[in-house]
Amino acid sequence: MYSCADLKKGLKLIIDGDPHLIVQFDFTKPGKGQALYKCKLRNMLNGSLFERTYRSGESFEPAQLEERDMQYLYKDESGYVFMDQKNYEQVTIAEDVLGDDHYFLVDNMQVKVLLFNERGIGVTLPNFVNLRVVQADPWVKGDTAAGNNKPATVEGGYTLQVPSFVEEGDLIQIDTRTGEYYTRVKE
Repeated sequence: MYSCADLKKGLKLIIDGDPHLIVQFDFTKPGKGQALYKCKLRNMLNGSLFERTYRSGESFEPAQLEERDMQYLYKDESGYVFMDQKNYEQVTIAEDVLGDDHYFLVDNMQVKVLLFNERGIGVTLPNFVNLRVVQADPWVKGDTAAGNNKPATVEGGYTLQVPSFVEEGDLIQIDTRTGEYYTRVKE
């Protein structure tokens, strides 16, 4: 069990039966009375954000989360399907739970899947992923007002800013943590 003194940003705990992540934390000690612990929490199942204030003396149950190495297989109507490499067990995660991470999934990609009660609630992608540009506007010589960047769409439907020399059909490397262009990949 956690006490209020253990609360900090990044801590995962159970509130009302669901796992929550503390995304912002503030400690206040008024002149009189108990200390106040103000937390901004994110529900790890549906992504909702809310704030709660706790007083010293309250206790919290730690979230029992498991992270497993899995392989991304395919997308179907219920979501994205991942397979455990050890026991071939499959887990499906809905698109709204994945957020923007679904843009960077490539068939047979190795990822870490975060599980709560055997239910997939998130993925950790590799830091960089190679994707092919499927649509990019041609660069017009002399068009430097835009800072030499232009929008491009990669396979999977993600749109990002790329340097002007990137063309349709190029393979580029994207930083999955920021969603930004990193480099062009030589083939």
